[in-house]
Amino acid sequence: MEHFQQALYWHIRKIVFLHEDADDVLQNTYIKVWKGLVNFRKDSKIYTWLYRIATNEALSFLRSKKAMHEEVEAALWNIQTDPHFDGDEVQVLLWQGINSLPEKQRAVFVMKYFDDKTYVEMAEIMETSVGALKASYHHATKKIKAFVRDKDLFI
Repeated sequence: MEHFQQALYWHIRKIVFLHEDADDVLQNTYIKVWKGLVNFRKDSKIYTWLYRIATNEALSFLRSKKAMHEEVEAALWNIQTDPHFDGDEVQVLLWQGINSLPEKQRAVFVMKYFDDKTYVEMAEIMETSVGALKASYHHATKKIKAFVRDKDLFI
């Protein structure tokens, strides 16, 4: 687990935004992994299996927090004040645009754009088709561009 800890943390963090939330989701991921280890079929790579669990946990977390709009505002504020984030206004708008996406589109966008996952890898992680992921990524990028364009910045 130590080998994948940092990659899983940052994968989760890009989906849930807040450090504290990412830590909680990572802990839940470890619990699910530990409990499910006996059922690991080895028909996929351990890396893929871990990412699937982490992604599902992050999406579940987002669904549980969906009604809390102030949580989102706090997350965006934390992005701007985070010592690991040195972004300018365009980067902040990108994160706001990402935050405006539905949960699954957000996860697909993060895996493709930031983690440079292939569609085949993402299909294994999300247990869906490559075509569905391509469509999700396409819609996500269009929504983010529209979001930023609506803020009167040029992309």
